[in-house]
Amino acid sequence: MPNVLFTNVRIIDGTSPQPYTGEVMVQGNRIARVSRGGSGISTAGLTIIDGAGATLMPGMVEAHTHFAWNNASNFDDIQRMPTEEHVLWTAHVAKVYLDHGWTSCVGAATAKPRLDVVVRDAINSGLIKGPRYLAASQEITVAGGLGDETLPHIPYPEYSFGQIVSGPEEMRKCVRMFLKYGVDSIKLNLSGDNFVPFAPAETTWMSDEEVAMAVREAKVRGKRVSVHARSCESVKQALRHGCEVIYHASFTDEEALDMLEQHRDRIFVAPGISVLVKLLYEGEVIGVSHQKAKEMGYEVELEAAAKSLQAMHKRGVRVLPGGDYGFSWAPHGTNAMDLQYLVKYAGMTPMETIQAATRYGGQIMMRPNELGQVKEGFLADLLLVDGDPVANLGVLLEENRLLAIMKDGVFHKEPEVRTGASSRSRWALSAA
Repeated sequence: MPNVLFTNVRIIDGTSPQPYTGEVMVQGNRIARVSRGGSGISTAGLTIIDGAGATLMPGMVEAHTHFAWNNASNFDDIQRMPTEEHVLWTAHVAKVYLDHGWTSCVGAATAKPRLDVVVRDAINSGLIKGPRYLAASQEITVAGGLGDETLPHIPYPEYSFGQIVSGPEEMRKCVRMFLKYGVDSIKLNLSGDNFVPFAPAETTWMSDEEVAMAVREAKVRGKRVSVHARSCESVKQALRHGCEVIYHASFTDEEALDMLEQHRDRIFVAPGISVLVKLLYEGEVIGVSHQKAKEMGYEVELEAAAKSLQAMHKRGVRVLPGGDYGFSWAPHGTNAMDLQYLVKYAGMTPMETIQAATRYGGQIMMRPNELGQVKEGFLADLLLVDGDPVANLGVLLEENRLLAIMKDGVFHKEPEVRTGASSRSRWALSAA
């Protein structure tokens, strides 16, 4: 790994309120120096990258990732993908995320028991390209809940999207199975979802005894529990039992908001607004008209989610981008839209959303002291961006605007070598 100096760049460091001009030196896999204003880091023995005013920022962290989702329009088509093809697809998607600037991802559920673990281990061993990754279990649900795709006349578990349990002892057995496989987190579906007519979003399906058992078994092995929790009661249930990662949290009341604020230093919320927005306004791609989406409850939920998220943000709850990409209406690679959704619906500023994707991202990855910031001593996960994401978050959606992608001090996407003084030369690379 060559030692690298990024010079003439605008730095978004993950904590400062405004970008600033400076230089950043990478030695090995860590950031060795950050200099405001470019105050003269020695260039001896360094590969120099002249950013020509481009933005250097931390790699982004996706907080609600489903590598195994295959851009289908329903859960059935994801689950019934043959295992061999599914492994290849999941490995392919991991690279797609890194290609789009997501240098770390938190698994939120996988489609087959060991898919996430296999891909995580393949990334860590260097067998495939992908972000730093925390592997998840399948979604654990109860009969009749979100993830139970079996039909009364076809009661075969292999056709179900999630693992179905009934009672604390079945929960214990299921959680232990996933822990044996080596997952980093257990995923529980506490509430329903308007996408499934038999279990709408405001319903809550899992018993306290089942949730308590899952959390207890996960904690024994030092693992986290994440939850699908759209209903108000499911949010409270997750907080009562010590679950750390709450996905969605669309419906809240004052009690739920007080609980979220009370536990704000322990928990994370990743709302996954894309599902609501896309199905409400762009659902025609799967035959869901705007009127049909309203009838399914998506307009009511989006309004409730916006109100909840704005209240959470004001109370200092950590709200992160990410969620449920990998469907036909929100395909993998378009995840950076979440930053714009957080501005529009959660009342965050563009810089706050970037910090949520970087500094908070390092925290949800459980590496707050070495991920998510451009800071001396931190791991060198960096993006060189053509443009100013604070002024236009849309540049983070454009793969060609990511001039360079570095993970662990190594270029996943190398900067193109440009020479000369042409006005078309955005930056240049040279060896000192």
